[in-house]
Amino acid sequence: MLLNKPPLPRPIGIAVLSVFMISFAGQKPASRTHRLEATPATVAYGYYWAEAKPALRIASGDIIDVDTLLTNNPAGLQRAGVPPDRIQDSLKAIVDQVTGDRRGPGGHILTGPVYVEGAEPGDALEVKILSIDLAIDYGYNGCSGFMPENCDRSVAAKIVALDKKKMTAEFFPGIVIPLRPFFGSMGVAPAPEFGRVSSNPPGRHAGNLDNKELVVGSTLYIPVFARGALFEVGDGHVAQGDGEVDQTAIETSLRGRIQLTVRKGMKLTWPRAETPTDFITMAADPDLTAATTTAIQEMIDYLAGSRGLTKHQAYQLVSVAGNVAVTQLVDKPNVGVHVKMPKSIFKSQ
Repeated sequence: MLLNKPPLPRPIGIAVLSVFMISFAGQKPASRTHRLEATPATVAYGYYWAEAKPALRIASGDIIDVDTLLTNNPAGLQRAGVPPDRIQDSLKAIVDQVTGDRRGPGGHILTGPVYVEGAEPGDALEVKILSIDLAIDYGYNGCSGFMPENCDRSVAAKIVALDKKKMTAEFFPGIVIPLRPFFGSMGVAPAPEFGRVSSNPPGRHAGNLDNKELVVGSTLYIPVFARGALFEVGDGHVAQGDGEVDQTAIETSLRGRIQLTVRKGMKLTWPRAETPTDFITMAADPDLTAATTTAIQEMIDYLAGSRGLTKHQAYQLVSVAGNVAVTQLVDKPNVGVHVKMPKSIFKSQ
């Protein structure tokens, strides 16, 4: 939760601002892959927290093969029409056993935290999405969010069949949605003084970004605020529009391979990302104008630092080539905004 609005970022030098372009020469030790299942002992139910007990410790550069669970519970899924034998046993166990002060204040089941050796406050954590697979053959979509007056409260959550072979879902008869899986929530522990922070709103620690661009092949960079970073992941989505206006995507359980690497000397104010096609800056705030201002300024500062442009020129470039998008409008109290800059406009990337 963003309890205090941070000041707009100051200009940062080329060496630390070229987040998307850094190359690292020399030999690296072989990465280990760690299997991390979702169990009552390996999840943080509804929070990011600097004092959370790690579910796993890994070396920088290692890979987690991780299970994540949809943001619902067995009773809700049954009300929507899912037979009990099609509800994951892991979801049943977690909802049954993780109770009381082990739950909340948010509602997401997050796998982790993962302690990354060597991560210290002031570093950045590189989160590389290597693979995402569907764990079940259905998802759901509710109705609430930004304009709930459009929702019929007598209608249960919509269960959506997922075609794993075609990677599509027929949402309504004759309306077929392509599936592009991503984790709605990926984040680190906030600074210790913020305490246990709800998993619902995104912030500088990333968290519930709900950014549909963060699919396989993308890399998220998050500023580190606590020793070990304490990375958590969850809130699986297979299809979502920018804004996520009814408060849900097609929500489902996912299994992914994610590489976590500590980046020393990479000084970030807000999370950033890179996809095969775009550089992305982002911000969140209770005020949409403030979130937009910060996300744009982040892109201006990145371009000025990495491309040899003045801020005047960078601002012009954002206007003629950048794409400003509302990431989400429903994760109260913060709304999210991101800015995409296409890589294709640069002769050298």
